[in-house]
Amino acid sequence: MSSKTLYGPFKQLLTMNGLPLKGPLKDEQLEIITNAGIVIQDGKILDLGSYSDLKNIHPDSEKKFNNNSEQIALPSFIDCHTHICWGGNRVNDYSMRVAGKSYLEIAASGGGISDTVTETRKASEDKLVELILDRAKQHLQRGITTIEVKSGYGLNLEDELKMLWAIKKANEKTPVRLISTFLGAHIKPKDFDGSHGEYLDFLLQEVVPIIVEEKLATRADIFVEEGAFDIDVARIYAKNLKLKGFDITMHVDQFHPGGSKLAIEEGCVSADHLEFTDDESCELFGRSETVAVALPGASLGLGMQFTPCRKLLDNNACVAIATDWNPGSAPMGDLTTQAAILGASEKLTIAETLAGITFRAARALRIEGGILRKGDDASFTVFETDDFRNIFYQQGQLKPSATVMNEQSFEF
Repeated sequence: MSSKTLYGPFKQLLTMNGLPLKGPLKDEQLEIITNAGIVIQDGKILDLGSYSDLKNIHPDSEKKFNNNSEQIALPSFIDCHTHICWGGNRVNDYSMRVAGKSYLEIAASGGGISDTVTETRKASEDKLVELILDRAKQHLQRGITTIEVKSGYGLNLEDELKMLWAIKKANEKTPVRLISTFLGAHIKPKDFDGSHGEYLDFLLQEVVPIIVEEKLATRADIFVEEGAFDIDVARIYAKNLKLKGFDITMHVDQFHPGGSKLAIEEGCVSADHLEFTDDESCELFGRSETVAVALPGASLGLGMQFTPCRKLLDNNACVAIATDWNPGSAPMGDLTTQAAILGASEKLTIAETLAGITFRAARALRIEGGILRKGDDASFTVFETDDFRNIFYQQGQLKPSATVMNEQSFEF
């Protein structure tokens, strides 16, 4: 029989168990076990509850984190929307933006996504792997153990596949779980001689079959917005990808409303951004299974309004929160800081904010996670504090002291 490890004691253990996937949450609904411990065996949660009881029930277990410091534990975080596979940087975009240029004006002048496409095409696959691993390590130190990673800075056959291979190879070299999403439909590249619809046909006919054959992704994304792809071509593209077995997500409503209705109509697993989502769409989210993903890092990076999370939740939507970590609009990449600022702006309860970066974020990726229960994979994060609310009260400046994944523990 394999060995057991008892972690704790924790002044507070938040399980995130027993909470609904959709709608508002009150802090009083949180299951908080005091003076608690977690027993891990073979990478699974064997037991959890009172630390003193667990010591008696599992006397042969190895003891870890038993250092008499005040500490709390909760499910490790999930970042369900990132672009952490990229080359170069966009500091020039930033300087133009704070000088008053808009996102769309910068893109039209040769900056924006096209600039990152140029730099990512220049980067070797090995270099992209190195960059992903560095960013994944930073996320692990922030308590994040699952990261969605998009392609979308290659925008041709060779470089989209290069990005997806880099994500796959990085996933084999990091303890963090990386989930690939094909975003060949980020924008139509400048060097493609054809219409937006013809470019999407090229992706479907030339790129997607190789992705399927080489098992590089089972998720696909499309940017539905002015300067990217309109609703009509996006609908055809999404329908074709679903026929090929892909889960679909969409960048929508970032600058103009309307795209989220398409995402809901097409049964997308998530619709992301939503800064300009209108009242009608908020109601539609509440009646759908599509997760509404807020990206406060993009709002901060672009100096614009936040996703209307309060209204979405009050309409019974499932709301997740992610970083959108990318070199242009969201270069910060700090999930808890962004979530804290979003929560203060949108008047989210701490329970709602935590749900958005744990089990509701898992729902956006259609995976299990974000909850601590017997039999589940062990994935939890530890903070040296006496009150879990300090994570957001200190607006992300309180960093984890350790994260446990399966049978590995990482102390920071």
